Amino acid sequence: MTKLLNIASLAVAATAALHVKGPTGEPLYADEAGKLPVRIHLHGPGSRAYGAVESRQSARALKRMQDNDGKITAATQEERIAETAEDLAAITVSFENFDYQPEGASLTGQDMFRAAYADQGIGYITRQVTKFVADWGNFKAASKAA
Repeated sequence: MTKLLNIASLAVAATAALHVKGPTGEPLYADEAGKLPVRIHLHGPGSRAYGAVESRQSARALKRMQDNDGKITAATQEERIAETAEDLAAITVSFENFDYQPEGASLTGQDMFRAAYADQGIGYITRQVTKFVADWGNFKAASKAA
């Protein structure tokens, strides 16, 4: 009898950590010794949080079409930045070994995540997060001992 693959054994983890790279592509660390990686913990494509974001994106696209007499219309640059920031903030669990505090601000949680992702000066982080969460392989579950 042939043994079949139990596909459930290939289920992905709900979250994973992205090691953030700087604008020149080098991995970032909060300390000079390189022991404190700058990471963003994210909900992955197999999670409820990610599913909720996908539903919200579909609803936005439909509303934009309805508002424009059924024509497909792209979001403005400002709308795109705000929507991307909102979506990525919704799937962000935490920042590790860094925070985002623009001058005069005292941000925490979702407000901090949203503001960081909307900041075009550090847009390289937003691009990394977008690319990371699109790859199911980044959420490969840790192997379990039999």
